Amino acid sequence: MTDTAGERPFVHFDGVQKSYDGETLVVKNLNLEIAQGEFVTMLGPSGSGKTTCLMMLAGFEAATHGEIYLKGQPVNNVSPHKRNIGMVFQNYALFPHMTVAENLAFPLQVRKIRRADVKLKVQRALEMVQMGDFGARKPAQLSGGQQQRVALARALVFEPELVLMDEPLGALDKQLREHMQYEIKHLHEQLGVTVVYVTHDQSEALTMSDRVAVFDDGIIQQLAPPSVLYEQPDNAFVAQFIGENNRLTGDVIEIADGVARVQLENGPVVNALAVNCEGVGHKTQLSIRPERIQINSAGIPNQMDGQVLELIYLGDHIRCRMQVCDHDDFIVKVPNSPEHTMLQVGQMYNVGWQTDDCRALDVI
Repeated sequence: MTDTAGERPFVHFDGVQKSYDGETLVVKNLNLEIAQGEFVTMLGPSGSGKTTCLMMLAGFEAATHGEIYLKGQPVNNVSPHKRNIGMVFQNYALFPHMTVAENLAFPLQVRKIRRADVKLKVQRALEMVQMGDFGARKPAQLSGGQQQRVALARALVFEPELVLMDEPLGALDKQLREHMQYEIKHLHEQLGVTVVYVTHDQSEALTMSDRVAVFDDGIIQQLAPPSVLYEQPDNAFVAQFIGENNRLTGDVIEIADGVARVQLENGPVVNALAVNCEGVGHKTQLSIRPERIQINSAGIPNQMDGQVLELIYLGDHIRCRMQVCDHDDFIVKVPNSPEHTMLQVGQMYNVGWQTDDCRALDVI
């Protein structure tokens, strides 16, 4: 087990595997360390293994191989209720026959907290999520957003050091979901609790997390802070899964000083950072973010012509869909400024980007 700054990781997955049928691994040799107070999100498509990892950490699933440690202690054989972990689920999991206050009191009573302290802790937790006046209501008398606040308060009321959240905002509408993202982020900063969060929503992961573990096929494809994931994806899956991304395929004809010269299919030769391409003579997939592409800009090293197929006005920018190198889904995000409002559907324009903004990756 590696130490960070002389301290053991707060959560440590050490060579963890999981199989439900004894043959197919849904989690493959997971090695992951999480520091105390960190907010780590497990992000990936359905079936990628992220929720299974969370359930193993909670104790609701058993690891097939490997060991999970909490504060340096192995917990594979520790029952869920003895791990002292707060849980927040998508379906809230509130007791419908109990009031809000009774729902929050339940985990305290299970832990045999003194009755006088229970009332104080319940009220403090409700006020933490702006629900101080709702203690006497039943869950059915609350909106979805209010129920989720109560579920969050219940996970925090007994002051756990670790809180696990499984798609907790999935049932909320877009505006409320975005508002709750900031609330959870601010609560995390205020309390300093360690949070492991599971979602398939990449914008949610980027908004809230200190680090994001991108899962696919039971493997962490990349583990990094949100800005690194977006700006410096390690492979084509991460580039495509995180944010909007343009893909162009070509053959590597030269690599020198970390830069690959790539002959595009149905296009010119361009330069890209050689991040994860096999070498000369092999195919590579280029990744370029839409906001890094410039239209009609002189002096840009990688240039080609494209035809505007669609313009969508989005307030602060215009989403311009173009045909480039026979791809009709090439997206350019154009800042909303007077010179760019002159773009016309059907017209040809020169597009270009800097070499440092283009990454030569594996082909998927």
